[in-house]
Amino acid sequence: MFQSIGEMTMLFLRTLGSLPLVWRHRQKVFEQFFEIGNASLMMVCILSFFIGGVICLLTGPVLVERGLASSVGGLVGISMCKELAPVMMSILIAGRIGSSMAAEIGSMRVYQEIDALRTMRINPIHYLVLPRLVAIATALPLLVIFSILFGWGGGALVAAFNHQISVSFGSFFANLKDYVNYANVANGLCKSFVFALVIGVVSCHQGLQTIGGPRGIGRSVTKAVVNCIVLIVILDYFLTRMML
Repeated sequence: MFQSIGEMTMLFLRTLGSLPLVWRHRQKVFEQFFEIGNASLMMVCILSFFIGGVICLLTGPVLVERGLASSVGGLVGISMCKELAPVMMSILIAGRIGSSMAAEIGSMRVYQEIDALRTMRINPIHYLVLPRLVAIATALPLLVIFSILFGWGGGALVAAFNHQISVSFGSFFANLKDYVNYANVANGLCKSFVFALVIGVVSCHQGLQTIGGPRGIGRSVTKAVVNCIVLIVILDYFLTRMML
C-alpha cells in the first residue's frame, strides 16, 4: 500500500513538473476533454436530475409535517452543491473514465507500446499521463456545475408537482437563494477538482503498472475503479471537515 502511495505521489509530481509542455500536447488534451466532458454530459444531467428529485421526495414531506415546507429549496440546494454533486459525479467519472484510462494505458503497457515510446525518446508521462490529468481536472468541475443545476431543477419539479409538498418554483428557488451562496458552490468545485486529480493519477498509475496480458488489464481496471471510489469517499470526509 505504501509503495503504491509513493509511486502515485511521484507520478503526480512528475506530471506537475511537465505542465509547461501541455500546450505541445494540446490536441490530445482536447481529445481527452471531449471524451470526459461532452460524452459524459447527458449521463451526468440525467443522473443529477433524478438525484435532486429523490432528495426532495424523501425530505419534502418530513419538512412539510414540521411546518418547514419553505426550507425544501435550501435543503436540496445545499446537499447538491456541497456533497452529492461532487461525490456522485466523481464516482460516475471514476467508473466511466477511470476504467477507460486504466484499460487504454494498460493495453499499451502489455503490448509494449510504452516501451516503443521510450525507444523513440518520448516520455510516457508527457505523452499519456499529462493530457489525461489536465483534461479530467478541467472537465470534472464543469460537469459538477451542470450536475448542481440539473439537481436543483429536479428538486424544484418534484416540489412543485408532488401533492405532499406543493412548493412553487418561485418559493423553492427563493429559499434556495437564501441558503446557498457562492462559497457553497466553490466548496463543491474544489472537492471535484481534488477528486479529478485522484481519478487521473490512480487510473494512469494502475495502467502503467499492468502486467500479465488481458487478465492483468482486467485486474488493473478493477483496481483503478475500486481505489478511486475508496479514496474519493475518504478524502470527502477530510475535505468536508476542513471546509466546515
